[in-house]
Amino acid sequence: MDRTGERRALALLLVVWGATRLVLLLFVLKVFVFPGADVTTDVSVIYQGWYEVLRHGTFPLDDVTWQYPPAAALAILAPGLLPFLDYPTAFFVLAFLADLVVLSLLLYTGPRPGRTLRGAWVWVLGVPLLGPTVYSRYDLMVTAVAVAALLTGARHPRLMGALAGFGAMVKVWPALLLVGAVRRRAWVAAAVTAGVVGALFAVAMPGAFAFLTFQRDRGTEVESLGALVLHIARHHGWQGEVLLNYGSIEFLGPGVKTVSAAALVLTACAFGWLLLWRLCATRFRSHTLADAAFTAALMFTATSRVISPQYMVWLVGLAAVCLCFRASRMTLPAVLLLLATLVTVLEFPVGFSHIVVSDWYGIILLLLRNGLLVAATVTAARQLWRSTVTDASAAPLPAQAARAKETSVPS
Repeated sequence: MDRTGERRALALLLVVWGATRLVLLLFVLKVFVFPGADVTTDVSVIYQGWYEVLRHGTFPLDDVTWQYPPAAALAILAPGLLPFLDYPTAFFVLAFLADLVVLSLLLYTGPRPGRTLRGAWVWVLGVPLLGPTVYSRYDLMVTAVAVAALLTGARHPRLMGALAGFGAMVKVWPALLLVGAVRRRAWVAAAVTAGVVGALFAVAMPGAFAFLTFQRDRGTEVESLGALVLHIARHHGWQGEVLLNYGSIEFLGPGVKTVSAAALVLTACAFGWLLLWRLCATRFRSHTLADAAFTAALMFTATSRVISPQYMVWLVGLAAVCLCFRASRMTLPAVLLLLATLVTVLEFPVGFSHIVVSDWYGIILLLLRNGLLVAATVTAARQLWRSTVTDASAAPLPAQAARAKETSVPS
């Protein structure tokens, strides 16, 4: 593509991003009303309530819905940096800025040798598919940290590790970014950063790790993969119920613990597969770090007993980083993920009432969303294995050469 074509493609990308983000802001600011439940109440009620507690120097010790690592307090307190706005508006503005940061990182990376703007397009198109939910949760801010970590990982493993460690203290899942890291410095930096951040919060604010005990009695969330069994069981006389429990709508009743245990077994299997992959992998290239993180996040999301809609933004961000690399084989998993994201907004918030009552329309939506998510997971795992373990199109690289190759590619 010539210079003129590149400029036109970039202009189109920016126009689409600006238009879709303006619509998102109009929805969360309630200029327009999005179909379904009001997703902004998490900000105006729950987050703002936590903000009032956190700003007095303690965690919400009496609120079992606080189930986040201690550095999550930074995201909840951040709207206080904009005192000229009310709390919800300030939060939405910060979510918008985090969205812009991710776009900027992807645009900075895209034009480089071996890179492409496909990743930026995944982000531009994927985020608005979630509707106003994406600006009404702090997950977008965590995703910005994760994207920055992956894009710096090739040449700056310590910085990548530090960002991953910090992200893990905000919402745990960024620890998965280390799955494909081959430099020990990245792991050490992550451990040190997480330890220091955790220690600072433990000393400064009471109850920093109380969240670890707040999930013991959780059931199975109604949007999860395992919940499909219970949705269908309701049509055959199952005597359980659907209740607001620990901040989400969950199944409670006979058999729920078995379904939850099965989800944990699947998660353990995912961990075992990733461990086997690390032991067998011989080719680590510039895109392997992102491909592995994307695959790991897909695995742990699909097997989770809580697949909340905002989880999809993590996956969109990781898919966008994968597709920044021309050599990445994650195109099909990324497309499947975007389709799953589109179905997600149809089941929440648009059709959530159908999910709660387990009618056939709601069950079909869940089958589609979770089926696409599982398909993306299996496809990503297969492509990761082929590109690093079994692909005969490239000669295996010795471990030291692989590390040298990874660090030699600019990010």
